[in-house]
Amino acid sequence: MEDNKNINNCENPRRKFLQQTALAGMGLLFAPNLFASNNNTTPTINDKISKKMKTRKLGNLEVSEIGLGCMNMSGNYNVPANHQQSIKNIRTAFENGVNFFDTAEVYGSYTNEKLVGEALQPFRNQVKIATKFGFDIDGNRGLDSRPERIKKVVEQSLTSLRTDHIDLFYQHRVDPNVPIEEVAGAIKELIQQGKILNFGLSEASAKTIQRAHAVQPVTAVQSEYSLWTRNVELNGVLKTCEELGIGFVPWSPVGAGFLTGKYDTTTQFDKASDFRAGFPRFSKEFLPLNMPMIAWLKDFATKNNATPAQISLAWLLAKSPNIVPIPGTRNTEHLLENLGASKINLTQEDILAIETHFTKFPIYGDRMGKAHMSSIDYTV
Repeated sequence: MEDNKNINNCENPRRKFLQQTALAGMGLLFAPNLFASNNNTTPTINDKISKKMKTRKLGNLEVSEIGLGCMNMSGNYNVPANHQQSIKNIRTAFENGVNFFDTAEVYGSYTNEKLVGEALQPFRNQVKIATKFGFDIDGNRGLDSRPERIKKVVEQSLTSLRTDHIDLFYQHRVDPNVPIEEVAGAIKELIQQGKILNFGLSEASAKTIQRAHAVQPVTAVQSEYSLWTRNVELNGVLKTCEELGIGFVPWSPVGAGFLTGKYDTTTQFDKASDFRAGFPRFSKEFLPLNMPMIAWLKDFATKNNATPAQISLAWLLAKSPNIVPIPGTRNTEHLLENLGASKINLTQEDILAIETHFTKFPIYGDRMGKAHMSSIDYTV
């Protein structure tokens, strides 16, 4: 655990309209882009049957128990991944049971949404897409959750995602200049219009969640949560979600790769191409100090015929039936490894052993850099 310093899912009119009167038009509109830029993939993926994965409920939204975070495919904090490989990874996730995909307008400034929209278009009606608003990406890139901005963003996101509705729309970061009640009210209007099906919050405090939920029910809250980032256990966020029937979506569930066990004390992160170079925990000063916990995790995983990443994800799945982690990766092998966590059933004794050992290791360094940490809602 961290030290104190680091501490309607129903068919809507827009969908019916699209299906009944504009399906052909959509095909003509997007087919040239889809097939011209995607010669190595096939539209017949529509006919493939996705493998089954157990599902969970985020409020009333039913999704696969493990989702896919798509952020790092578009170079938000790093060099963009190969476009065709990213399309393949997203579709491979779907073929292996994933039906919950996470993106945001700010990831690559719309480019990640466009990537996700292209990849998922052949089976859009079989998946749930979550995206986010809350940044002025066309201006100074500061926070902006004014209702007029939200209504503009949703139209852009619908276009980028090639869809007529967004299954889950998160406020990416709480905007201190806009009362959360106004944000929730704007989302309420969009839900009534059928453009949005569910409302979410990201990195919001327990108090903010309660205030928003009183205006428009919150379906899910997304915050960083993993074996080495457990703030939400201490600040009331998990408790509030449980009390209000809100699902919880951990981002960075394998600690930005740290909990995979693939790094050691000699690892250096390129400042020009890897966002972790600016995160204190991955610094030359603190990374070696955080390594002892990984040695134990590797040993525990080996004894359980699993990998450290799989144990980390299985631990989250065992914490609550309302938790749905969204690990992200650019690598197909790592993707399949992560999804293997759904087959691992940790006992209460396993959970106790994991948590007992991890509490023995202090966490050195904040989870993100100062700029990122300044936008986290710590209000209690």
